[in-house]
Amino acid sequence: MLSCNGITLNYAIILYDKSKSKIQIVREIAEELPPAPVISYFLCDSWYTSAKVMDSFIRKGFYPIGALKTNRIIYPCGIRQKVSEFALHLRKEERDVNLVTVNNRNFYVYRYEGELNDIPNAAVIISYPENAFGDPKALRVFISTNAGLSTQEILDHYTRRWPIEVFFRQSKTKLALDKYQIRTQTGIERYWLIMSLVHYMCCTYNGTYCSFEEGYQYFQRKIREEQVTALYQSIHKGMPLEDVLKLVG
Repeated sequence: MLSCNGITLNYAIILYDKSKSKIQIVREIAEELPPAPVISYFLCDSWYTSAKVMDSFIRKGFYPIGALKTNRIIYPCGIRQKVSEFALHLRKEERDVNLVTVNNRNFYVYRYEGELNDIPNAAVIISYPENAFGDPKALRVFISTNAGLSTQEILDHYTRRWPIEVFFRQSKTKLALDKYQIRTQTGIERYWLIMSLVHYMCCTYNGTYCSFEEGYQYFQRKIREEQVTALYQSIHKGMPLEDVLKLVG
């Protein structure tokens, strides 16, 4: 997905190539991108916050901001520790953490700046929901290679990754992404292209950017109107009942 000035649209869907690792596929995507013309960010989940992937996007001018697995190694005070182990020592009463609000939810966060394995310097945000502080199952960790950003900015930027999840949910529930039955690579890529075009049309049906749901409902109404109009005209012209029923069916 590509997002700019509040507009978020599907940029490309890449067919999984089993002869390559996911890391290599994403690095090749980065290499195909044009250099970022302004300050830009690569938002990703914990699958893609590897040093190699992030370096590929950095060289194109995109600062990576992503989720981080809790077993990643950091070096607070020069001591090698897993993030999950270090988080166990954080205490609210000792003011190790600060309370921040993201999307109307409160989180206790701790900020680490420094070295990770294969990454010389980054900002790592260790986060717990306000009502689940210290619960290992609630622990979430985020990383930004731009340590100049504030903790609030890093978390706010990361929330902008959510549209990719929404896009796939919309594509599955409305555009048959999880129902198509095509075996050839050419057929799959053609379907993806048509699906992306329909998604784009739904988001821009009125000449400006709007929600997918709004555009989808608009085209659903137009299709029903055209069906009813065709049925009415056929009846008005005296079409036999058997043929009318075929139109309805």
